[in-house]
Formats: sequence, C-alpha cells, structure tokens
Amino acid sequence: MPSTFRIPRNDMSSPFGRLVVAICRRLYGEVPDNAYVLAHDRKVAWSVFGFERKVAGWDALDPHLKSYAVMASAAVIGCSWCLDFGYYVAHEDGLNLDKVREVPRWRQSDVFSPLEREVMGYAEAMTATPPTVTDEMSTSLREQLGTPALVELTMIIAVENERSRFNCAAGLASQGYSDVCELPLAGTGTVMGR
Repeated sequence: MPSTFRIPRNDMSSPFGRLVVAICRRLYGEVPDNAYVLAHDRKVAWSVFGFERKVAGWDALDPHLKSYAVMASAAVIGCSWCLDFGYYVAHEDGLNLDKVREVPRWRQSDVFSPLEREVMGYAEAMTATPPTVTDEMSTSLREQLGTPALVELTMIIAVENERSRFNCAAGLASQGYSDVCELPLAGTGTVMGR
C-alpha cells in the first residue's frame, strides 16, 4: 500500500527541494517519502536531518540492540514505513537479518537472548501511552548495559517514537526498502504495507 500523504508531497522543484533529492538519492538510492513531507518547511527539514546525522553517530549501545529497540517501538506504533526503513538500515549495517525480521513478533520468536528481550520489552514499555517502564526494568538494563548505554537506549526509543508518530500522522507507508521480506506488525496479525 503506497503512502497516502496526508500532508501533500512537496514537488521538490525549488533549489532546496532539488538539494534534498540529490542528497537522498546519494544516500538511499531514492527519496524517502518523509523527505517529501519535511521539505515543505526548510527549518524543520534541516533540523531533523542535522539531528538524525548526530543520532547516527551515537555509539554507547550495541547496534543490534539499538536496531531491535527501534523496530520494536515502530511495531507498537504500527509504522510500516519505519519497519521497512529499519530493516534497510539493519541490512546496510550488516546486522543479523534473520533476527531483525523477527523483531515485530519477538515475543513468539525463540531467536533472541534474554537481554535482547529485555531491550524490546523496554522499548514497548516506553512506547505505551502512558509509558509503563518500571524501576526494575531500568535497574536491570543499567546493570547489564551500563548507564551511558541505557541513556542512549532510552533516547533512541524516544527518537523512534517521534519518527514513527510523524510518519504515521503524515500517512506514510512501507516504501519497499525491505523488499527482501515482509515484516508482520506486532499485535496486528497484518503484514507491513498491506
């Protein structure tokens, strides 16, 4: 199912739009649908792009755990665009794609370690409205990961909530980044993009 663009696609014909297109094509081979939406407001777009570039440099948390947390959060929100793009990022980062495919249904899967399960449970608890994070969750993860990694984990889940909620509100859907597989959305029984 293609994006519905509740916020219309920018035609990208302005100098700024053409710059965004050139950068996106160099980085991703195509323009992500959310870039078409963000390009309506240059200040917002530059702020988001700059922030995302800084987020990509965070390195206190194991990249596998980060990927699982991001995708678990996106699955709770139901953002097929974010799951699709998350799979692409995991692929580009050389992560274990067999495990990444299982994230939206991690509770039923037997491929994850106890720590990975705790990270995804924490991501779901943070994403719930209202959040359901407990002292025990935080203490256990801090003991296993260390405080800097727990801070990064907490913030990357918060960032993914912002991404997923923006993309869902804007009407964005799976764009085909994960054409290698289809990812079932957690708790819905549906398949991404359908």
